[in-house]
Amino acid sequence: MLQPRNNSSIFSSQRNQTFNSGAATMDADVARTFMTKVFSWMFIGLAITAFVAWAFASSPQLLSLLYSETGGLNLMGYVVMFAPFVMVLLMSFRFQKMSSGTLTLMFGGYSILMGMSLSFILLAFTSSSVFQTFAVTAGMFGTMAIVGYTTKTDLTKLGSYLFMALIGLILASIVNWILRSEMLEYIISFVGVLIFTGLTAYDTQKLKRIGGGSESYGTENTNKLVIMGALTLYLDFINLFLFLLRFLGDRR
Repeated sequence: MLQPRNNSSIFSSQRNQTFNSGAATMDADVARTFMTKVFSWMFIGLAITAFVAWAFASSPQLLSLLYSETGGLNLMGYVVMFAPFVMVLLMSFRFQKMSSGTLTLMFGGYSILMGMSLSFILLAFTSSSVFQTFAVTAGMFGTMAIVGYTTKTDLTKLGSYLFMALIGLILASIVNWILRSEMLEYIISFVGVLIFTGLTAYDTQKLKRIGGGSESYGTENTNKLVIMGALTLYLDFINLFLFLLRFLGDRR
């Protein structure tokens, strides 16, 4: 279940403002404060998702809200499956017109819906393999986030290549949805791990640069950027976890 990435164009004006004012004069303390808030909200979102996924997977009563009597998804189940895609697109394209409070509520709602959706995975894979995959994902994500935050190398060009690769990955996933090829599924999963590993470093560096100029954006815009930054890294983590689970997960 490849989750759509946050539209990076919403950061364009803030990013350009940071560069034009001179990236070399970036206030490290301001950037650090900004990134602390971003990661805090990302972790809150992941915690909400994990709790909701566990609650639904361990409760037949809650799962019955998503399944019909015949065993297939009911209307609520389909809403839970597709609503996160719609919410990401809505938050991305309506970013400028929404308040920071509205974005925060939508991020919380998105985290809940993702937890409900991921409960299906907890039912399909053993608990031990899910926890193992989560730990591996956390280690890889943390490592690449540190790389992105500390490296002096400009990752902008890498981000462009990764975005193009991501488009190819989405198209390949659509094709394989029809072909049902195990070999192609393996290749897609391997490439997906590489793409979201790289995007973690790229997005972290991008957000750090944006955060360095956040004092000039105003409190409201900064709060909105924090939430959208948290969403971006949240999606990197979730997608990396889902692709790794295809390798490390043991089906029941």
